[in-house]
Amino acid sequence: MRAFVFLKPYKKQISWAGLALIFTAGLNLTLVQYVRIIVDQGFVANSTIFLGQAITGFVIIAVLQAFGTFARFYWVSWLGERVTADLRRAVYSHMISLHPGYFEANLSGEIQSRITTDTTLIQSVIGSSASIALRNLLLLLGGVIFLFITNPRLTSIVLVCIPLVVGPIMVFGRRVRRLSRSNQDQIASVGAYVGESIQQIKTVQAYNHQDYDRAEFAEHVEKTFEVALKRVQTNAYLITVVMTLVFLAIGIMIWVGGLDVINGLMTPGELTAFIVYAVMVATAVAAISGVISELQRAAGAVERLIELLYAESEITAPPNPVRFTENPRGSLLINKVSFSYPSRPESVVIDNVSFLINPGENVALVGPSGAGKSTIFDLILRLYDVDQGAIQLEGVDIRDLDPVDLRRHIAIVSQQPAIFTGNVFDNIRYGQPMADQVSVDSAAESAYAKTFIEALPDKYDSFLGESGVRLSGGQKQRIAIARAILKDSEILLLDEATSALDAESERQVQTALADLMHNRTSLVIAHRLATVKNMDRIIVMDAGSVIAEGRHEDLLKDNTLYANLANLQFNEKSHVAGS
Repeated sequence: MRAFVFLKPYKKQISWAGLALIFTAGLNLTLVQYVRIIVDQGFVANSTIFLGQAITGFVIIAVLQAFGTFARFYWVSWLGERVTADLRRAVYSHMISLHPGYFEANLSGEIQSRITTDTTLIQSVIGSSASIALRNLLLLLGGVIFLFITNPRLTSIVLVCIPLVVGPIMVFGRRVRRLSRSNQDQIASVGAYVGESIQQIKTVQAYNHQDYDRAEFAEHVEKTFEVALKRVQTNAYLITVVMTLVFLAIGIMIWVGGLDVINGLMTPGELTAFIVYAVMVATAVAAISGVISELQRAAGAVERLIELLYAESEITAPPNPVRFTENPRGSLLINKVSFSYPSRPESVVIDNVSFLINPGENVALVGPSGAGKSTIFDLILRLYDVDQGAIQLEGVDIRDLDPVDLRRHIAIVSQQPAIFTGNVFDNIRYGQPMADQVSVDSAAESAYAKTFIEALPDKYDSFLGESGVRLSGGQKQRIAIARAILKDSEILLLDEATSALDAESERQVQTALADLMHNRTSLVIAHRLATVKNMDRIIVMDAGSVIAEGRHEDLLKDNTLYANLANLQFNEKSHVAGS
């Protein structure tokens, strides 16, 4: 029923399609009456006049039916394409608003399959199978009515047979639906496996993993085939049972009707019309049983899409979000924050962390891998909500802000920068989609990216490939830095922003970042302490907790962990208190 929401805006088109369906079905039923006239008043009565009139009427109705079929096909196909487009857009729009935790439990490849393969299946059903089913349902109902008008006694045989035919359709139909859902799930898993292998193709080939992947993929494909075969077998059983029962009933009707003609109770034309109606009803039932599999497959696909469409995000805007009357200065307070990822609730990643970053202050987070530094960034961006404590921007709990408004004031450069399929220009202005060429060019120059961009074949229009495969690691990072420079937010988050750069590029980018960070609240994650020695303050984290904070020189003296890290990198002699 939730899927019918997508049909509501198109009542006019549905009406035109419905009228065309009724019109063509009515003409089909009327044609049979001309057959009766041709037999009784043309052949049996030997009247060329009646024969000519009947054939003329027959041809006129056939032409009208052709026009009606055109209208039916056009409007039903239009509905199929339009509803599919709307459904695909709605699902995608909802997907990109879900919290990242959702994607920890759901494969991206499977989600892609639902948005592409499942919606294509729905389009096929709405634009074709549903039309066939509705048209034949009308023919079935109309045929039964005309059968009753032609000969009520013979029609009783039809009425007795209908429940015998509908029963198998209901029973087998449910099984087809279950198998169709399972089949779509298997297809999605195949798509996910392919996508992952292609994305990681260098690793696959570097580890000579191709043979193992071929075997694994073949197993996925075979499972999909097995489920599909069960669905096909079930549908074949359904069609066989229905066709057998239907034509058995027709045989009985022809026998009884033939006796009536011999005994003078029916005219040959009436029997001919009755047989044609009976065949029409039988064909309609057979057609419905044939498309029931497609309809049930579509029902399974709709279920999978509706699951995505109504998946709830754990990160939402409050009913009445707080709005800043002017841009915040960049004060950030992390107040007694504790957090565990939803997929690993038993593992505490952040444990009772507190610190304050004043407006315009440049602060570094250092510590071993797994200390929780990147998680702090995720929490500041409200990609996840804290389990305990609070994060405040300008004294306002970020949960009281609209996430869109919050993130408008933050720019981030990640350790593994995200480069999107497209050109250089669009990647740099990702955070400011309406930025002009002059602004993009200035940001690229500030990030020391302009030189290599100008050397690319099409400069800013150069295609970068999937995930920026045509760029080096350092080039990707400078594109990401240019993106952050262009966004010009009050708060800057840098996660190992220069880790992929060579010495000269790092020196240039550090200069650019120093200019960018001036009078701007900046939080920097760094493993290389040389990049943060001159920060206003350094916060040392270990195992999800803050264990020290201060200036570089003070931490060398007062904190063992920091001193050890410095020793490893600088060979500086540490002077730890009490040592």
